[in-house]
Amino acid sequence: MDRTVNSKRQVSARIIFLQDMFLSLLASLLSVLLVRWVSEPIPGFTFLVLKWLGVSAAGTLAGLLLSQSYKDVHRFATVRSMGKTIFMVLIKESFLVAILVFGVIRMSAAHSVLAILSDFIMTGAVLAYLRLSARLLLKTKTDVRTSAQSRSALVYGTNDDAVALAEELEREGYSIAGFLTREPEMAGRVILDHVVYLYSSEQDLSRLQWQLGGIDGIFFPKSADFSSHEGSSMDETPQKDGMSLLGHAVKRSFDIGLSSLLLLVFSPVIAVCALLVRREDGGPAIYAQERVGRGGVPFKIYKFRSMRMDAEAQGSPALYSGEDDPRLTSIGRFLRAHHLDELPQLWNVLRGDMSFIGYRPERQYYIDRIMACNARYRYLYQIRPGVTSYATLYNGYTDSLDKMLTRLDLDLYYLRNHSVWFDIKVLGLTFLSIISGKKF
Repeated sequence: MDRTVNSKRQVSARIIFLQDMFLSLLASLLSVLLVRWVSEPIPGFTFLVLKWLGVSAAGTLAGLLLSQSYKDVHRFATVRSMGKTIFMVLIKESFLVAILVFGVIRMSAAHSVLAILSDFIMTGAVLAYLRLSARLLLKTKTDVRTSAQSRSALVYGTNDDAVALAEELEREGYSIAGFLTREPEMAGRVILDHVVYLYSSEQDLSRLQWQLGGIDGIFFPKSADFSSHEGSSMDETPQKDGMSLLGHAVKRSFDIGLSSLLLLVFSPVIAVCALLVRREDGGPAIYAQERVGRGGVPFKIYKFRSMRMDAEAQGSPALYSGEDDPRLTSIGRFLRAHHLDELPQLWNVLRGDMSFIGYRPERQYYIDRIMACNARYRYLYQIRPGVTSYATLYNGYTDSLDKMLTRLDLDLYYLRNHSVWFDIKVLGLTFLSIISGKKF
């Protein structure tokens, strides 16, 4: 266990190291371009840029090794980690000052000061922003996870028994969304800091589901007229997509734009992966499998084939069991470990079969088993499935029916709180999970 944790930390540190090196060089390039923009043409400017970047790389490397700032990957924006980052930047700038002082790079005094100051500000600002953003995203991750794990409930009645039931439910971890009453004069009052809602028809329950972002259960005290429904579930109350029409338009535009760009940028990587898969056993590089998507309509999801050709020779679908799954090919194990097997799904996103963020689509075989336990799965058909999902961040890979049912609760939470901002947070948290070496 400790060895696994240490391995993940080492992976995280290496990624942060490379990331800081890249961002530092980018800041140095921008600073020297700024000097060129405000000055007259500089003879041999291309050679000057190469020398500047070379010294910047050496200074950054020295700064990272001396400050060890890249190892503060779990504390992010603490005073200590920010101090180490600033120390690293100062070491880098001392290298750049040295080459200017010794005339290795010839610039006027004014341009030299501008280059050093802009490099210092840009490097520090970019690295500080990255760590501050990481801290905010991780805080959001904790807050959202806590909210999702707290099941919401309504309590019927306003008498002492109803109040006692609400207090008991809160002790058990439920989040009380309010009380229900059939008495109009009680509607709008507050009990235990919770609002009393008028309940006169099933339409009122549907309205409350929409207003409150979804309710997991309605509970009746023993003294209520509805005692035969004690602890009954509101699973049959529709859970609606929380995103507006405008939000859906923005999301689809983002999906089209980003998938097109990534298909172009990653085309060399896609070609190399396809070649490696075919070379290993001569089988097809792309694996197409039928999944069920928006509206309950089947579609073909595309992935790089990571398993042997006879992976499901027994006839029934079998879930992936992790890195030790004997059906994995050598290149397939590498592709899955680095999430490269998902690259062909960019085509699914561009086509409109999927979105970048949604719920992970399943095969009909497993949907039937999920629906037998929890029929609320059908509410997910309101939105497109995703390449990644909110549930994946917290539930990991689903290799059992129990995990699928847990994932469903998280997917329904995502559905009720669906918004552009929520998608941005999920995308950011996914990125953080990948660079920190998390396996899912």
